[in-house]
Amino acid sequence: MRGRRLTLAIVLLVCIAAGCGERGTPGGKPGAKAPAVSEGMWLPFNEGMALAAKEKKQVVIDFYTSWCRWCKVMDKETFQNRDVQKYLAENFVTIRVNAESRHERIEYHGEGLTPVDLARRFGVRAFPSLAYLDTEGELVTVIPGFMPAETFLPLLRYMHRECYRQRMTFEEFLKRKGECDTTKVL
Repeated sequence: MRGRRLTLAIVLLVCIAAGCGERGTPGGKPGAKAPAVSEGMWLPFNEGMALAAKEKKQVVIDFYTSWCRWCKVMDKETFQNRDVQKYLAENFVTIRVNAESRHERIEYHGEGLTPVDLARRFGVRAFPSLAYLDTEGELVTVIPGFMPAETFLPLLRYMHRECYRQRMTFEEFLKRKGECDTTKVL
């Protein structure tokens, strides 16, 4: 229940800030290659999860499809932002998953899955969708839709600082100018 409220609160705020009314629409060719965005930034699922476990880092998973227009826009406008790249590299392990792939085999908590299975398990229903996992590899939330860099960067800070564990909403985090320590007086 807490996870659903967190997701709903974040999705609502992000949608208001970024305008999520336009979702990815078919337009690319089926079977097209993954977007060529900061290739070194994105790891395959199994490799990324192993690295996250080794380094005790949080994970961001970008669920995309080859036909998703907004996935391509997010690649070009958000993931190319130097501040976003720097923050992701310093604080997260980043994984990219083609949510329509049925051929790749991935391991999640000892279970063999396809990317389609993983997307279903995480409740991914729109693209792009970003899944956030804690240092134990447990799903925290999934946020669907395009997000501009100016919204994504504060969201990354909110997730990295684990402000959700204090039951602080993302909106409250923004009002507090990126501070989630509720013991401090502003």
